Amino acid sequence: MTDRLLTIRTMCDQFDVTPRTLRFYEQKELLAPIREGQKRLYTKRDRARLTLILRGKKFGFSLEEIRQLLDLYDRDDQQQAQITQSYKIARTRLTELERQREELDVAISELKQHLKWAEGVMTTFSLSQAGE
Repeated sequence: MTDRLLTIRTMCDQFDVTPRTLRFYEQKELLAPIREGQKRLYTKRDRARLTLILRGKKFGFSLEEIRQLLDLYDRDDQQQAQITQSYKIARTRLTELERQREELDVAISELKQHLKWAEGVMTTFSLSQAGE
């Protein structure tokens, strides 16, 4: 991507989001496009921020966590604070996802057992009906 300004339509096309999504992030002060009347123009900075927002959402970060990470980007510490905080949030999220996966594995196993049991019962019904 270049340093040129992008319209809302171009941003939507490049990031596969809707105009409503971009306006929502603007309302939440996560993005701050240049305004020319009703027209929104997005800078290279906006594109970088949207990339981080979408990545954070994909990983399950809350909007508040994303906001905090974006605010840390503006510090003059070569992104050290942002990377450190991002790492902490990501470790916590990974732990949560692994716990959820374990719970899903248990639920899947139990559901498979239930289905196997139900198949056996249905087979018994079919056999008893065939014998009548």
